Amino acid sequence: MHPFRRLNRRPARALLASFLAGLLLAGCTEGYAQPQAGEHPVQQTAVPARPSNVSLASGYPRQSGGVVAAGGADAVYNYGPSVMVDRGQTRMWWCSQYGGAGPAGDDILYAQARSANGPFTGPGGGIPAAVFSGAPGQFDGMHTCDPSVLRVGSTYYLYYTGAAGDHALGNAVGLATSTDGIHWTRAAGGKPILGPSHDVHRANVYGAGQPSAVYLDGWFYLMFTDTTGRAAGPNGAGQFLLRSHDPAFGSGVQALDVGGFVPVASTSAPRARSVVDGFSADLMWVGALAAFVVAHETEGGTTLTFWTADFTDHPYQPVVIPGPWREGPGLVRRPDGHAPLSAADPCDRVPFDLVRATGLGGAGAPTDLRHFGLDLLGSQACANPGRVAATFDGVTAPSPERTMDLVRAGGRVRVDRRAVAAALAGEVLDRTPPAFATLPLTTRLRSGAEAVQAPDRGFAFVLDGHRWPVPGPAAVGDNGSTARPVPARQWDGYPAGASLVG
Repeated sequence: MHPFRRLNRRPARALLASFLAGLLLAGCTEGYAQPQAGEHPVQQTAVPARPSNVSLASGYPRQSGGVVAAGGADAVYNYGPSVMVDRGQTRMWWCSQYGGAGPAGDDILYAQARSANGPFTGPGGGIPAAVFSGAPGQFDGMHTCDPSVLRVGSTYYLYYTGAAGDHALGNAVGLATSTDGIHWTRAAGGKPILGPSHDVHRANVYGAGQPSAVYLDGWFYLMFTDTTGRAAGPNGAGQFLLRSHDPAFGSGVQALDVGGFVPVASTSAPRARSVVDGFSADLMWVGALAAFVVAHETEGGTTLTFWTADFTDHPYQPVVIPGPWREGPGLVRRPDGHAPLSAADPCDRVPFDLVRATGLGGAGAPTDLRHFGLDLLGSQACANPGRVAATFDGVTAPSPERTMDLVRAGGRVRVDRRAVAAALAGEVLDRTPPAFATLPLTTRLRSGAEAVQAPDRGFAFVLDGHRWPVPGPAAVGDNGSTARPVPARQWDGYPAGASLVG
């Protein structure tokens, strides 16, 4: 929800206006020189180094020729995008409003395109579709905004900001699920999965929202704003992190504290540590760099801040993707929230692309979604087998046997059926990088392979006597297999193979 605007359909982010409008508008006035495409030669980042901060060269700047997506005629704002490269399409969800879509307030729109340069159109062509709106009488009765979308296996997860009205501290984070990314069902009984912690009372009464989610090694990571968090800045700025194996964060929750992730009783535990001083940020895991990246807006554009996997150090110096902005970025990500690989050179170049609002529409609302990007060079992502495994984890590519190789847990799984490999992968390559051959071939998933199902455990293939979990029954059926019911003790008795959920 945005700090700038106060409209008739007043978005919940307007609660930030009194505290942030002067600060942020001063940081994005037209007085700043805005670089144009093609003006940036390959260059070294100029941020002062710390001992662990590696400086990578940046190059190949790019930006769309104009606006890539917008709502219909009555949509006076478009901002807060979540962008996913999914099965050959670039899919995008963002915050807007349609007069007839639902109750007065924010709606989440959806559109798709062949690339981040658009043009983005609705599922059947034409204007983008309103796919998620407020539920009268619930915590998100008026506003649904700030989408962050993941796909894990065959399930899409939509994390979003919801509010029942424009009252103070009304924002909270909700969750919905889908099988296609278009038709959504509220999870957690329609209740928020996260709200303000109320550690501190500040003038900024926005509350909690602006989520960004990543799935990594069985964990759901959730980054979010909470203006009531203890570690937020005086103006309420700050980004906090939780993680759990439960996508709804109903159990097994850990919070990022000063010493790392620690178990907490609930999602309302005190916010002891922020990873960036900002609002409306996005999070992504970059396998080629073995690092998380937080994208947030600063004076010259979008700053990429890098963290190690445990958020204890900065492995790389920050990089700025320059250009105009009026609202936070949406990184172009794989379905699991990971960075896509470079098609030109996955072992040395790491592409970073994003979409952000660059202009102001009706009543000063942010709009004009445009694409910007650049590559980081010299990543040495294939320098050794460990780096190769991290870079290509979740990626599938053709094998020498006219099958597919899927990288999981440091090895290759040879999959007979391309459709099955694609369903289990986060990214599909048409050409096999030579570095693939440095990873061991750990097992083979043949058509019709043995599969099992156990209560409260899920589904798995039994390969070489080991249990390899899969997202659900669809993967089993697509492989021409039939899941055999087994008791939990038999499931647990199989030696564990790598998870194929991703």
